[in-house]
Amino acid sequence: MSQLNREWAIGKLKDFIEVADLTYVPDAPNTIGFWHYEFTNSKTEVLAAAQIVEQILDRALPGWRTAEWEEPARQPMWREREAAHRAIAQLEAQQELADNLGSGAPQLDAATLHPWVWGSVQGLWSSGHYREAIGAAARAINAQAQAKLGRRDASEAKLLSDAFSTNAPASGHPRLRIVADDGGDSFRSLHDGAGNFARGVFSAIRNPNAHEDGDEISESEALEQLAAFSILARWVDSATVETIT
Repeated sequence: MSQLNREWAIGKLKDFIEVADLTYVPDAPNTIGFWHYEFTNSKTEVLAAAQIVEQILDRALPGWRTAEWEEPARQPMWREREAAHRAIAQLEAQQELADNLGSGAPQLDAATLHPWVWGSVQGLWSSGHYREAIGAAARAINAQAQAKLGRRDASEAKLLSDAFSTNAPASGHPRLRIVADDGGDSFRSLHDGAGNFARGVFSAIRNPNAHEDGDEISESEALEQLAAFSILARWVDSATVETIT
């Protein structure tokens, strides 16, 4: 999946705002309090446009579904229209900055992370629940590692530090081998590093996110943490299992 096409997204958002235009319907004669707004266009047209726009908003404005915005009275689909206006402003500002400043730095697309990681967090990510997304990625890797190793007696850091040990496999302790053991320093360095890395991401990233209360972490910080888990996932996925003979 590529980066969001901002010009296309802005166009779709503006189209939606136009299609979802509202008409004020006043009180009928001899009635009070029955005024309301209704769509100028057919509801079918509005729903068709909203189906696309909601996906754009999930990418461009995570958290829009639950944001605490002031709700106008009796206006259908007010949240979608409010979010569309906000997303346009944000995307246009991003486009202006990119066009005029241009960092030239490479960008990390979360969809290119290992499937165990991105596949387990998309829903949480789109709703802005970044701490929970980190936890979901950690749980997914742990589940895949337990299944691959055939173990349920250990988990997370303990499981993977043991699996990446350079010791020979033992009963109940299969090993993960990223490369074959040739007796050289590279083999030992790689597997010692992988074991230490596994301890690090679970202890220093997963655990604090699971126990922290209060403010949500930023999207950029969460993406960095997901990338760390993606590295670990690729090692586990690509490794062969070595058992006692």
